[in-house]
Amino acid sequence: MKTKKLLTLLLAGAMSLSLLAGCGGNTTNTGTDTAADTAGTADTAESDLAYVRDKGKLTIGYTVYEPMNYTDAEGNFTGFDTEFATAVCEKLGVTPDFIEINWDTKVVELNAKSIDCIWNGMTITDELKANIAVSDPYVKNMQVIVIKNTNKDIFTDAASLSAANLVAEAGSAGQAAIESDVSLSTANLTTVAKQTDALLEIESGASDAAVLDWTLAKSMIGEGTDFADLMIVEGAELSVEEYGIGFRAGSDLCTEVNQIMTDLISDGTLPALAEKYGLSLAA
Repeated sequence: MKTKKLLTLLLAGAMSLSLLAGCGGNTTNTGTDTAADTAGTADTAESDLAYVRDKGKLTIGYTVYEPMNYTDAEGNFTGFDTEFATAVCEKLGVTPDFIEINWDTKVVELNAKSIDCIWNGMTITDELKANIAVSDPYVKNMQVIVIKNTNKDIFTDAASLSAANLVAEAGSAGQAAIESDVSLSTANLTTVAKQTDALLEIESGASDAAVLDWTLAKSMIGEGTDFADLMIVEGAELSVEEYGIGFRAGSDLCTEVNQIMTDLISDGTLPALAEKYGLSLAA
C-alpha cells in the first residue's frame, strides 16, 4: 500500500510540474507576441500620404497673397503657389482644395487636420521646423519696408522709422523682422490678419510703414496697381529668406511632395511659373 501511495504521489508531482512548465511557456509566448504587436503598431505610424489619397483631395491652407494665391481681375483664383499646388496634386492623383485661413493660427489648423498643408509663401524658420515638417525651399524672398510716396524724404531707412507707426501681418516674417531689428523694435507695432490689410493701413494713413514680403510688395504696389501711391524703401531690406510648404510633423506627404517638386523643376514646370510670376527659385 505504501508503495502504491508513493507511486501515486510521484505521478501527481510529475503532472504538476508538466502543467507548470506548460503555463510558463504560454506566458512567455504571450509576452513575445504582445511585444511584437506593440513594435508593429509603433512602426506603422499614420500615413498622411495615404490619408490624403484616401479622401481624394489635398486641403491647402492659404491667405490672399499676390502673386502666390489670389483672385485675378477676371475672377479666377490663381497665383504661383496655386498653380504649383495644382501641378503637385495632379501628380499625387488628388484634387486641390484651397481653404483661406488665419495665418497666425496656421500650425493649429494644420495639426487639427482642418488643412493638410500650409502652401502660401511661408517663410522657413527654425521655429517652424521645430514644430512641423517643412518642404525643401522653392522660392527666394526678403522683407521690405513699404511707405507712401509722399513720405519718401521722411522715411529713408529703418532708423528713420524708430518712432513711427508700423504694421505687419500677425505671426508673419514681417512681424519677426520688426521685432528683431534694433531700430524698428522701438516703433509702435500694429498687427493685422493679412498682408494686404497692412497695405490698406498705409493707404489710409493709419500706419506710416509696413514690413512685408518683397514678392507681394513688388506685384501689388506702384504704378498700374491698386496701391499706386505706395513704394518700397530702397536699400532697407531686412532679411533674405526662402519659402517652404508646411506639413504635419513627421509627415510622409512632405517627402513625396519634395520628390515631385524636384521633378517639376527638372521638367521646366517650376522655372516657367517663376518666370510667369516674376519670382526667383531657391537655389
